Amino acid sequence: MGSEMLKTRLIPALLLKNGRCVKGVQFANWRDTGNPITNAKIYDAQGADELLFLDITAATENRSILFDLIAETAENCFMPLTVGGGVRTLEDVRKLLQAGADKVTVNTAAVQNPEFVTKAADRFGNQCIVGSIDVREEFGKHEVYTHCGTQATGGLNPVDWAIKLEKLGVGEIIITSITKEGTRTGYDLPLISSIVNAVNVPVIASGGVGTLQDLVDGVKIAHASAVSAGTVFHFTDQSVIKARAFMKQAGLTVRIA
Repeated sequence: MGSEMLKTRLIPALLLKNGRCVKGVQFANWRDTGNPITNAKIYDAQGADELLFLDITAATENRSILFDLIAETAENCFMPLTVGGGVRTLEDVRKLLQAGADKVTVNTAAVQNPEFVTKAADRFGNQCIVGSIDVREEFGKHEVYTHCGTQATGGLNPVDWAIKLEKLGVGEIIITSITKEGTRTGYDLPLISSIVNAVNVPVIASGGVGTLQDLVDGVKIAHASAVSAGTVFHFTDQSVIKARAFMKQAGLTVRIA
């Protein structure tokens, strides 16, 4: 790395449902938050480092909507796009990358068919494949969930799974606390920290940001390489510009737009 410290990335997340942006609480009670292209252009103009697009209803019949959206966003925006939701096959990955995605996240398919991750990483490069881990906490125990937070995995431990995902070939891991998501109560810092300590690939913190301090805590306390947020940008007066300035003031190394 030399003297040039790796910069902390700030990654707004857009959740898509039938081609519209939505935000929920704990992966439920979805509210419409507008047109994805409009939202993406705003984040791009404000200098977001990347954009996370997750299609929560990526049933096959909606696939073409997603490809078109990614293509239009890629044409209009200059930040890297990470896209996921219902990615099942190498062809899905290829089409998303072809449409303009820079990286593709895999979640359910990785749990159901771990060798899919290795095949995708071998074909498209580790840097293109992001392992997405959704976690619910119940009775003090963390468990990996699939199918947009609706299906338990029978006790799969997120730390064990993160270690396995790294071995399978993902270039990055995004960890989302479903319990925290949309609640604005801050990241699950012990969870994120436990993942960061277990793997060597970059870890993106997700789920629960309510204040700009939460973003800083994700990096300073849990040591995430990147911080993602959605609700805080949609339903408060905070913006990517304010967030970056706040992070810089707190002593984090951020890219100055």
